[in-house]
Amino acid sequence: MQFRDLSKQYEVLKPQIDEAMIKVAASAHFISGSEVKELEKTLAKYVGVKHCITCANGTDAITIAMRAWGIGKGDAVFVPDFTFFSSGECPADEGATPVFVDVDQRTYNLDPKKLEEAVKKVVAEGRYKAKAVVAVDLFGLPADYPAIKEICKKYGLLILEDGAQGFGGSINDKRACSYGDISTTSFFPAKPLGCYGDGGAIFTDNDEWADLIRSICVHGKDTSNPNDPNAKYDNIRIGKNSRLDTIQAAILLQKFKAFVGYELKDINKVAGWYTEGFKDIGLIVPEIKEGFYSSWAQYTVQLPIGVDRKALQAKLKSADIPSMIYYAKPMHHQGAFVGTDSASADCPVTEQLCATVLSLPLDPYKTKDDVDFVIAELKKLIC
Repeated sequence: MQFRDLSKQYEVLKPQIDEAMIKVAASAHFISGSEVKELEKTLAKYVGVKHCITCANGTDAITIAMRAWGIGKGDAVFVPDFTFFSSGECPADEGATPVFVDVDQRTYNLDPKKLEEAVKKVVAEGRYKAKAVVAVDLFGLPADYPAIKEICKKYGLLILEDGAQGFGGSINDKRACSYGDISTTSFFPAKPLGCYGDGGAIFTDNDEWADLIRSICVHGKDTSNPNDPNAKYDNIRIGKNSRLDTIQAAILLQKFKAFVGYELKDINKVAGWYTEGFKDIGLIVPEIKEGFYSSWAQYTVQLPIGVDRKALQAKLKSADIPSMIYYAKPMHHQGAFVGTDSASADCPVTEQLCATVLSLPLDPYKTKDDVDFVIAELKKLIC
């Protein structure tokens, strides 16, 4: 069994994807080809924002957003303690200080109450300027933006929605990657919408920021006159080399059709089988609150306290069931933050999650038999 079966997905979509890749190869427009602009328009319309700017990867997307806001030394950026390293790495890379905040035990996302406590503390101490919040849509589920936005409005904070795992999720009729002042996503192959390499995108309704982001993505070039062939060599700021390849855009256009056509619906069906099957066996399953919709980047359960997770994984592996731990270490314990103010955080929920979480095989192509097999094997091991 594959943890996320990308081979099966390619088998189903092979004719369309092969044709799309061959078309790009024949055109020889490998950088900034027409497919890139088409993808940006398609994704902006789907998400419901004015601008989508593609880039090289999800990490660059966050960094570029931080740079567009001028975030740097002396600024505090509030980040969930339970997340992938990029969420805190990017503001730190711009010179800011990540302040790590505990999460909700059932949704795995930023706890609004803990966020406000952290903001109040930073404001009261006065050592850093409270500048922005990186709200992560972890495992496919949008963060609690109604509550987070109220806090950000109260304290004058910018919201960066890190939708690397959340593309396709929603709250009521508003889709993920539309909640931030700037939102970002990743097209890493295993993400809900993934390409065949690295890729990312940045979303915003702000025209000025969009122009600045486009400039930063291509070595800080002047974007004021896009029809001027010499503008690409007029570099008016320090930027990055962060572009989405045309072949990746072509692949994403084809995969997007499947994503909205049936994959989102099917992966929610698979996750539902897991949730139903895990009733009354001592596992804590993800909570999807009313009005929220997940794109299920991962299906992550919490094992009972005292279960030997490493031994359990080994037994699952012997039954041909792969599993992963997302994440084994809190952000504030990461070696990169040792000796910094970021290492000082009170996040007991994150500590418990890191000791108990286990992610199980999940993708839109899993069958009921696949899920029943995983459930049966887990029941044998923990009941």
